[in-house]
Amino acid sequence: MLSPRSLSLLTLLSLVLLAAVAATGLLRLRFNYNFNDFYPTGDPDLAYYETYSGRFGNDNDYVLIGLEAPRGRTVFEPGFAQRIDTFTRFAQRQHNVVHVLSPTTASNPVVEGLGVFNIPYLHLDRLNDPSSRAQDSALIFRTPGLVGNLFARDAQSVTVVLQTTPDLKKPPGDTLMSNLRTELQRLGFADERVHLGGKMVAQSVFVDRLRVEMAVFVSLSVLLVMCLLWFTFRAWWGVVLPLTVVAGATIGGLALVGWSGAGIDLMTALLPVMMCVVGIADSVHLLTRYVTETGEGTATVPALRISMRESMFGSGLSALTTSLGFFTLTTSHIRPIHNFGLYTGLAVLIAYVLTFTLLPALLVLLPRPQQRYGAGRSWDGPLTRLLRVVLVRRRWIMAGAALLLVGSLTAASRVRLESRLLDDLADDDPVQLDFRFFEQKFAGVRPFEMHLLPQGGRSIYDLGVLREIEEIENYLGREYGLHFVASPVTVVKSIRKALNGGALEEYRLPSSETEMKRLLRQVRKLGKRPEFRALATPQATEGRLTGRMPDPGSTTVAKLNAGLRRFQLQHTNTNVLRTRQTGSALLIDKNNQNLTRDMLVGIGVDVLMVTAIVLVLFRSLRMVPVVLIPNLLPIVVVAGVMGVCGVPMKVSTSIIFTIAFGIAVDDTIHFISKLRLMLGKEPTVKRAVSRTYRLAGKAVIVTSMILVGGFSTLLFSSFDGTFYVGLLIGLTLLFGVIAELTLLPILVLLFYRNPRVGKAKQLRAEVAEV
Repeated sequence: MLSPRSLSLLTLLSLVLLAAVAATGLLRLRFNYNFNDFYPTGDPDLAYYETYSGRFGNDNDYVLIGLEAPRGRTVFEPGFAQRIDTFTRFAQRQHNVVHVLSPTTASNPVVEGLGVFNIPYLHLDRLNDPSSRAQDSALIFRTPGLVGNLFARDAQSVTVVLQTTPDLKKPPGDTLMSNLRTELQRLGFADERVHLGGKMVAQSVFVDRLRVEMAVFVSLSVLLVMCLLWFTFRAWWGVVLPLTVVAGATIGGLALVGWSGAGIDLMTALLPVMMCVVGIADSVHLLTRYVTETGEGTATVPALRISMRESMFGSGLSALTTSLGFFTLTTSHIRPIHNFGLYTGLAVLIAYVLTFTLLPALLVLLPRPQQRYGAGRSWDGPLTRLLRVVLVRRRWIMAGAALLLVGSLTAASRVRLESRLLDDLADDDPVQLDFRFFEQKFAGVRPFEMHLLPQGGRSIYDLGVLREIEEIENYLGREYGLHFVASPVTVVKSIRKALNGGALEEYRLPSSETEMKRLLRQVRKLGKRPEFRALATPQATEGRLTGRMPDPGSTTVAKLNAGLRRFQLQHTNTNVLRTRQTGSALLIDKNNQNLTRDMLVGIGVDVLMVTAIVLVLFRSLRMVPVVLIPNLLPIVVVAGVMGVCGVPMKVSTSIIFTIAFGIAVDDTIHFISKLRLMLGKEPTVKRAVSRTYRLAGKAVIVTSMILVGGFSTLLFSSFDGTFYVGLLIGLTLLFGVIAELTLLPILVLLFYRNPRVGKAKQLRAEVAEV
């Protein structure tokens, strides 16, 4: 039979070999931010949009470049317009740029004879002539589709729109953005006068910040944990050994991410921080018990056996509940949340395994810690006094908890569901400010998409179909807030204007079927122009209504969509035209519909699991509220804080309740598992609770300090979602440890009935004696 030292060496060697294997997964890690990952996977609307975008293209494959004229000047100044034209021609030559729409290349087509003449709206060669410049600007501000799209309403800025190749990824996208920025600097555009918008811009910024923030958060978390561990154990091994376990679990979790090819995104970037604060709890519980035993003179191996026997079961249950809290996130239809829950849950289980394999092996192999007799008992006095105060003031504590519950439930009712396309960026973030620039000066950045399906064998260019589309367009501009719109109606109106000398009054639909038939010949020819070809299929059997608008938030958009549906029910003839709203923005908004459901499912699964654990441990339904109340109360309190502070329920904040409950219940599991052991050793419930409070109290406080402190490092994030994860989970755990130390012992003595204790009045008498 192997000696403890040989067994420890064998264990250590096996774990080193596993770490070498895990390193291959780390080599495959890539940072990733894909806007499409936030679509609800498996949703029929997503499948519909994928088919739709296969015909008409994605609605977010563009880059908006907003350029402001020098202060006190307009965009019609010759020098500024010439620089815009130079930049436009540069952009047209760039790889992955399909089409460029610019103020200097936008033209007014005129059909004369057999030819089509494109007359520019902005005559660069005549801008030095004040009268010609005035004519151009007057025509531009009278022409539909130019102001709010290419030209700002105040004539102080313009937008250059770049259509890019579909689903352009980060490396080629970064190259394109770098080339564009370099050219803008060369042309003398000041950084503060340049504004960038679009999916690719956000994608590039998010990934770059993820790299920096991941390094910062891990460093801060490790430093904080080191300080707290040193404060707790006052020895180098009390710092190094738990961190070794955490490092191993983090490497294992990230290796799984690498092997799967999922990549590190906005959510999985939190995995190392989570492990620094969550994965260390089992090590602290084990080492705390080990220090107590060795401080009383017990040899290393026996002390380890006692500590593992008393800690392994409770730690196993707590690891199960914590990992389950993360695993329930896999029910989410949002891929980043699903991946975060899966790989963090697996990393928690890896941390548990390492705690009871790697940690004991290192303790056996390392020299025995030098401690004075009674080390580990320094907290007994303060904890005993705290327990006495709690039990003496138990009525006040219970009344305070009840009032807090009622107040929090009232405040929580004010929490609203709300999300925006750039939810994770702070209001003063430069990217957010750039997007707001396009909302204030131009049409906005939120895309709108509607699939147009003619009925009864009609073409999309049937006059009756076009009139139905025009009525929808008018409503969208008048009531919905769409500031820019294009559809087959735009094609027909533009061609009719071109056939009538480019006169603005001719920009309208034909008045008769006869005129429409004459136009169709030109529609087939001019409809292939870049700005028109994505609005109808070549066979003219389907069409697209597309536009942009400011992002008012998902709640407002839901009301707008309801109004649009009511309008179409009353005014759109479905025998002529059927429509279906689709698009990336609609899919992102749809996530909100599932947030409450996913959150309740996650907490519900956790509650059922904890209930099952309590029933197995105590075989008593009376103990279920003992465990659930101290852990559900903090969640309700934090929901109340969200309601009071106006923090909305969105993708990032919806996950905190499931995660926080799974983590917070750990200390309760440790407490009741130790209580179960003490009930077999002590003659009364009161003495069992008192001894459990002393044994578990230090570990509960220390792990809670580590958890709250670790999550507080996320408050430095530039992403709102990460900030709120740190703030709200930290608050939940803080309230949780307070409930653990106050409500839990009161509830145990109130509800638990041990057959050896006797009648209820005897129990009450014992409580009064404490």
